[in-house]
Amino acid sequence: NEITLAFRRQRKRAANRDKVNLARCRRTAAANMPAVSKGDGMRGLAVFISDIRNCKSKEAEIKRINKELANIRSKFKGDKALDGYSKKKYVCKLLFIFLLGHDIDFGHMEAVNLLSSNKYTEKQIGYLFISVLVNSNSELIRLINNAIKNDLSSRNPTFMCLALHCIANVGSREMAEAFASEIPRILVAGDTMDSVKQSAALCLLRLYKTSPDLVLMGEWTSRVVHLLNDQHMGVVTAAISLITCLSQKNPDEFKTCVSLAVSRLSRIVSSASTDLQDYTYYFVPAPWLSCKLLRLLQCYPPPEDGAVKGRLVECLETILNKAQEPPKSKKVQHSNAKNAILFEAISLIIHYDSEPNLLVRACNQLGQFLQHRETNLRYLALESMCTLASSEFSHEAVKTHIETVINALKTERDVSVRQRAADLLYAMCDRSNAKQIVAEMLSYLETADYSIREEMVLKVAILAEKYAVDYSWYVDTILNLIRIAGDYVSEEVWYRVIQIVINRDDVQGYAAKTVFEALQAPACHENMVKVGGYILGEFGNLIAGDPRSSPLVQFNLLHSKFHLCSVPTRALLLSAYIKFINLFPETKTTIQEVLRCDSQIRNSDVELQQRAVEYLKLSSIASTDVLATVLEEMPPFPERESSILAKLKKKKGPGAVSVTELEDNKREGGELNGGADRGPDSASTPSPSGDLLGIRAAAPIGAAPASAGSLLVDVFSEAGIAVSSAAVNDEGFLRFVCKNNGVLFENQLLQIGIKSEYRQNLGRMYLFYGNKTSVQFASFTTTVSCPGELQTHILPKGFPHFKGYCGAQIQQVLNIECLTDFIDAPLLNIKFRYGGGLQNLTLKLPVTINKFFQPTEMASQDFFQRWKQLSQPQQEAQKIFKANHSMDTEVLKAKLLGLGTALLDNVDPNPENYVCAGVIQTKSQQIGCLLRLEPNAQAQMYRLTLRCSKDLVSQRLCDLLAEQF
Repeated sequence: NEITLAFRRQRKRAANRDKVNLARCRRTAAANMPAVSKGDGMRGLAVFISDIRNCKSKEAEIKRINKELANIRSKFKGDKALDGYSKKKYVCKLLFIFLLGHDIDFGHMEAVNLLSSNKYTEKQIGYLFISVLVNSNSELIRLINNAIKNDLSSRNPTFMCLALHCIANVGSREMAEAFASEIPRILVAGDTMDSVKQSAALCLLRLYKTSPDLVLMGEWTSRVVHLLNDQHMGVVTAAISLITCLSQKNPDEFKTCVSLAVSRLSRIVSSASTDLQDYTYYFVPAPWLSCKLLRLLQCYPPPEDGAVKGRLVECLETILNKAQEPPKSKKVQHSNAKNAILFEAISLIIHYDSEPNLLVRACNQLGQFLQHRETNLRYLALESMCTLASSEFSHEAVKTHIETVINALKTERDVSVRQRAADLLYAMCDRSNAKQIVAEMLSYLETADYSIREEMVLKVAILAEKYAVDYSWYVDTILNLIRIAGDYVSEEVWYRVIQIVINRDDVQGYAAKTVFEALQAPACHENMVKVGGYILGEFGNLIAGDPRSSPLVQFNLLHSKFHLCSVPTRALLLSAYIKFINLFPETKTTIQEVLRCDSQIRNSDVELQQRAVEYLKLSSIASTDVLATVLEEMPPFPERESSILAKLKKKKGPGAVSVTELEDNKREGGELNGGADRGPDSASTPSPSGDLLGIRAAAPIGAAPASAGSLLVDVFSEAGIAVSSAAVNDEGFLRFVCKNNGVLFENQLLQIGIKSEYRQNLGRMYLFYGNKTSVQFASFTTTVSCPGELQTHILPKGFPHFKGYCGAQIQQVLNIECLTDFIDAPLLNIKFRYGGGLQNLTLKLPVTINKFFQPTEMASQDFFQRWKQLSQPQQEAQKIFKANHSMDTEVLKAKLLGLGTALLDNVDPNPENYVCAGVIQTKSQQIGCLLRLEPNAQAQMYRLTLRCSKDLVSQRLCDLLAEQF
C-alpha cells in the first residue's frame, strides 16, 4: 500500500508539472501576440486564447485547436468574401496556433491580402504573419515583394517601417536582390523621417550580412558616412552599426568615417548627463552609441591627422578620468554602462598600441578591477591585461600586479577567472619573474580544475624552457611537473626534455641523478618511467660510480616498474636494457636472463617479442666494438621550433600564445638561455644548447635559410618583428607549373592560397590571404608589378590594390591577359605591420607561358607530319636530365595534363614515351607546340624534346618543364 500511495503521489506531481509547463507555454505564446485592445475589437481572438488557457490537458488543447482550424479553413474557403477585420482575426488566430508549436499549412494568401489594406492593424498582422511563417522559397514571395514596394513608395512612415521590418526579418537573397538598391536611397533621402532612417539602416545591415555581394553602396558611401553627423541620436546609433560592418570589409571606402566618429565621440564624452536626456542611461550619456563609436575606430589605425588624433586622445583620457570619479548612482545599471564604455576605450588603446601614457593608465585602471567584488569585472580585467602584457609600453606596469594575479589564481571560485589569471601570469612572465611564476603555477596545478590542467602543463613547460638559464632548474621543474600532473603531460613535453638533456652536456649527469631519485618513489607515473628509461639508458654511466646508483641498482630500479607499464613504455625500457649492456658489461648476464624469459621472447605483442629476440641475439653474437657502434649515444637533435609551443598554439588557436615572447626577445636582445656564452663556432654549427626554443637562430620571414642548420621561422622570434627581407621568394613558384590551385606561401603569420583558371589568352587568379594570428595585420597592402619587358608581354588588370586591415581572411582577384610569349613572372608584394614591426614579402606569381595552352587532339600521322615541319634549329629544344621525382606512370600523365596540353595516346611507336600537343593562345598570335617525353626507368633519366612554331619558345618551355619531372 505504501508503494502504491507513493506511486500515486509521484504521478500527481508529474501531472501538476505538466500543467504548469503547459500554462507557461500558453502565456509565452500570448505574450508574443500583438496586444488586443478594446479598440481592435477582436473578441473572437480573446475568447480563443482564453479557451486555450483554460484547457486542463494537452488533449483538450489539441481538440480545441483542431476545431478552430476547421472553422478558419471553412471561412477562408466559403463563398462569402471576408472583410479586412475577419481576415485579420483569423490570421491572428493562425499565428497564435503556430506560436503554440502547431504546424500551419494554409492562410498565407489571406495574410498577403492584408498587406494591401490601408489600416495599420491589418497591415501589421499581415507583415507579422509573413515574417514568422513565410520562408524565402515560398511561391508567394513575388506578391509579397510587390506589396513591400508599394509600401516603400507610399511615403507613409508607418507603412515604410513595417515593410523594412519585414525585409529584415525575412532577410532572404530574393529580398536583397529586390530591395538592396532601393533601401540606401531611402536611408540618405533628405525627406525621410528619422524613424524610417533607423529602420532602413538596420534593414540594410541585415541584407549585407546575408548577401554582401548584392549590397553595393557605391555612390551612397559618403552620404551614409555623413549620417554620423545626424542630429537624431537614434539615426546615428543605427547608422554606426551599418558603417562598422561595411568598414570591416571595405576599410578604404569608409575611412572618412574616422574623423566624424571622433567628432561625435568627443561631443558625447564632453557632454553632461543632462545634455542628452532622451539618450542618457542612468546618468551615462549615450552609452550604446559611445561603445559603437569606439568599436568602429578599432577598424582603423591611429588617425594620421594630428588634430583628429589629439582630439581622440583627449576623449580617451576623459573616459579614463570619469572611471576614477565617484559613481553618480548605486544602481548596477549605472556601473555597467560606465564600465562598458571604459572597456571599449581600453580595447581601442590596446589596438593602437602607440600611446605609452594611455597604456599605463589603462593598466592601472584594470588593476583596480582585479579585486572588484563583481566576478565579470575581474574576468574582463584579467583578459584585457593579457593583451596589455604584450605591449612594450605597458608590460612593466602589468608586472606590478603579479601578487594580485597569483592570489586570484589561488582563491577565485570561478574556474574561468582562474584560467584567465593563469593566462595573465603566462603573458607577464619574463626572465626577472620566471621562477616565481613557474613555482606558483606548479603549486596551483596540484589543485587545478581538470579542464585546464593540460593547458597549464604546456604553459609551465614552455616558460621553464624559455627562461631556463640554469638547466638543473629546468630539469627539476619538468620532473616535478610530471610528478604533479603526469596524466596531463603530453608526449611533446617529455620528448622536449629528452632533446634538451641530450643536447646539453653540462646537464646530463644532473638529469641522470635527478631522474634516478625520482624513480625511487613508490608511486611513479609512467611518463617519469619513460624519461628515466631514456636518460639512464643514455647517461646512466655518469652516476654509476656511486654505490647507491650502481649499474645493477639502476637496472633493478627500472625493471621494478616494467610490469606496471604499457606496451610502448616496455618497448622503451627494453631498448634501455640493451644500452645498459653496452654501458655496463657486468649487467649483461642479468639482462640476458630477462630478455630470454618466456614473457619477453614469446610475448603476445609482436613489437616486444621482436625487440627481445633481436636484442638478445645482438648481445650474444656482437663483439664489444660492434655493440658500442650500434648502441652509441644519441646524436644531438636538430634545432627546430619547440613542439610544446606548437601544441599550445594548436590547442588555443592561431596566435593565442602570448606575444609577450616576441617582446621579451626584443628587450632581452634575443639572447636566450645563456646562448651568448657559446664559442665562435656557433654560427657555423648551430646547437640547441644555445637556444631552447629555436628563437635566436630563426631566419627572417620570407628570407632564404642561411645554412642547412637554419631554423624554421618562429612567430615569437626577434626576426618576426624586424623588417623582413624583400628579396623575391620563388620557392612555391615551380610547384604551380602543373597545377592551378594550392598554397603559394606559408609561414607562422600568413598563408597565401591561389586558385586560378585560364581560357585562351585570358586568366583569372584568386588570391586568399589567411591571417594565422589572433590579431589583425595593420597597414596590410598588396601590389602586383611586371618587371622589365614583361610589362609589354603580359597585362595584369582589375587587381584591387588592397590597403587596410587583414583579419581572418581576405580575397583578391587578378585578371590576366597574355599579349605575347614571355619568360618572367609578375611579382606580388605584400607589406603589413605585426607586433610593431614591418613585414615585407615579395613572391613570384605562378603565371607561366604554359597556362595559356589550348589542348589539341591529333592523329599519329598528323602529329609526325607537323613534327617534321617544325625542323628549324631555333624551333626545337631538347634536354636530357636526371629524374627528380618518382617515374610513376600515373603521376607523369597527371603532370603532362596539368601543363595544359592534350596527352595523345597511340601516337609514338614506343608505348613508353609520352606525346603531347597544344597551342599557346596570345593576343598577338597562336604558337603551336609539340612535346615528346622519353623516360628511361633503368637509368632514371628523361629526354624531353619540344618543337614550337615560334623561335625560342621551345627553349623557354623546355627549361620550365624539365624541373617538373
